[in-house]
Amino acid sequence: MSRNLTPKSIDASHITIAQLMQSESANNLGNVHGGWIMKLVDEAGALACMRHSQHRVVTVAIDQMVFNHPIRIGDLVILDAEITYTGRTSMEAEVQVVAENPITGKRTHTNTAYLVYVALDENGKPTVVPHIRAKKPAQKRRMEQAKERQSRRLVQKK
Repeated sequence: MSRNLTPKSIDASHITIAQLMQSESANNLGNVHGGWIMKLVDEAGALACMRHSQHRVVTVAIDQMVFNHPIRIGDLVILDAEITYTGRTSMEAEVQVVAENPITGKRTHTNTAYLVYVALDENGKPTVVPHIRAKKPAQKRRMEQAKERQSRRLVQKK
């Protein structure tokens, strides 16, 4: 099966997920459980990578997840994800997490996560992905930062 590997714009991979946090996602303090947010972050990152590669993907790395502010039951959690780096078969996604009080509209950035995924072909083997193209200066800076993160990951792996 031939595929189009023409570079794609970063904007084309962008995905937004919004979900109301309810009691089933609460920890024993009454806030949203960190594991619940990690699951949503992984899903958002994977969707951005699937949109870019047009393939199923698997998570291979999460750099770190720092929760700067609690997310409360009743908050709307908004996750924005897009590709920041592409290798041969791998992609890095940046996921921004914001909690919004739907009554007041107040928004709080709770964390940013960087995750790495590998695209899989129909046989479950890694497959080549298109490169990304930055249109804006901020995207170009984020691509350079992503290349540095990937270089560090490869050094740590050795």
